[in-house]
Amino acid sequence: MAVARTRSVALVGVTGRTVEVEADVGNGLAGIHLIGLPDMALSEARDRVRSAVVNSTYPWPDARIIVSLFPASLPKRGSQFDLAIAVAILGAAGVVPAERVAEPFFLGELGLDGRIRPVRGVLPSILGAAKHGDATVIVPSANSAEAALVPDVKVVPVATLRQLVEWLRRGDEPPEHQVVEEQVELPSTTTERTIDLADVVGQPVARRALEVCAAGGHNLWMLGPPGTGKTMLAERLPTLLPDLELDHALEVTAIHSVAGVLPANAPMMSRPPFVSPHHTATAAAIIGGGSTIVRPGAVSLAHRGVLFMDEAPEFPRHVLDALRQPLESGRVTVSRAAGSVTFPARFMLVLAANPCPCAQAEDQGEGCKCSPTVRRRYLGRLSGPLLDRVDMKVTVARASKRELMADRQFAESSARVAERVLVARERAAKRLAGTPWRTNAEIPSSVLHTDYRPSPEAMKPMTSCLDSGTLTARGLDRAVRVSWTLADLSDKDRPEEDETTAALHFWLGVTS
Repeated sequence: MAVARTRSVALVGVTGRTVEVEADVGNGLAGIHLIGLPDMALSEARDRVRSAVVNSTYPWPDARIIVSLFPASLPKRGSQFDLAIAVAILGAAGVVPAERVAEPFFLGELGLDGRIRPVRGVLPSILGAAKHGDATVIVPSANSAEAALVPDVKVVPVATLRQLVEWLRRGDEPPEHQVVEEQVELPSTTTERTIDLADVVGQPVARRALEVCAAGGHNLWMLGPPGTGKTMLAERLPTLLPDLELDHALEVTAIHSVAGVLPANAPMMSRPPFVSPHHTATAAAIIGGGSTIVRPGAVSLAHRGVLFMDEAPEFPRHVLDALRQPLESGRVTVSRAAGSVTFPARFMLVLAANPCPCAQAEDQGEGCKCSPTVRRRYLGRLSGPLLDRVDMKVTVARASKRELMADRQFAESSARVAERVLVARERAAKRLAGTPWRTNAEIPSSVLHTDYRPSPEAMKPMTSCLDSGTLTARGLDRAVRVSWTLADLSDKDRPEEDETTAALHFWLGVTS
């Protein structure tokens, strides 16, 4: 009897932390003891591991077993440590060579019959293991496609504990059917888009605003009665966005893997996500949280994509105001008794609202019966500080039959608009080369007015509104960023007065 050690990975948010698993099999009262701040799911690993080892026809040590998870001060949660615990115990008992299990990382949950079940967060876990150089990671077969996305890591997928133990005993390379390619390219998007921007007619200004938002990564607020196309426009915004770059795709995939919502048939998310929570969602559902395990919320699931809040005034005000911090910083920190976890949350916010609770247009039937006070209170749920962080505001009005028929010939497809968006984003990326930013919306204020400030002549409309008090300092920053996007779409090197005026109108919401 001796001590054996191996390695696993604990997730803190979307960051993988290496955990050393040590097993000591020695004299004393027979039993297994887990130390190192395990949670309830991990404490139950004692029974799962014992049943899996016995049902895999291996002897269970009739001795005192102590399993230590280092660092002891780091809380350990979940069942992904089952495989590492089982291997460490078998190594200490002499069933497998202890030196063979010392270097690899083991991830997986054990079934009572010895099967190795998939776990959440495999991608960020392997990214954490990859920091140690040439790493070998043993993962469940069901997680092999997700695990193979990380380059320069040797991934060994296994289906059962017995299969793993026999391979460790032999000491040779994994069987041919277990080998996973180490270099995986980002899959291209070939799925046919079922929705198209050309479906929305009668709203040329809103379609233009959507194009500007997609090109610069800006936030949008649409105000108008039901049936005018607000939801249709928001749902078509992702069709205008380009595919995610490799580093962004890995980041987005890691978040969805931790949340347990990664599609089984799509190990890599190559398209920007679209998240639309219901207006009854709580602050924890939007921002992130949990009593024991902190999970990412809607703002993080929409990272590098779109967060659409339909019927925005119906959301609780404290939930809406909670969006202000991630809109500024691009990340959200969730603090609980066990510690604080930071999730990335850089998303495009799209708000849609009716003008009043009854949502009746003035010219429809008897018209709106809401008093000005009721309307003001209804829209007042969208606080001024929140709307101050929205780059573009558009009023979406009802269109007549003549307007619908006339606009149909001008409605462009998503593919055509996406081409212009891609060209504009490439211009912005070239201008921002050598910086950590890739879109105009990401440029911080400190740099915006030193390196990317338009000419004094172009800034005259904005400075005039700033002096009159109709434009805030934050609103000025937002409008300047939109003017750069308009210049990129117009193939101009710098914004001129036409672009700054249009950007100012978009921010003030006087485009229609």
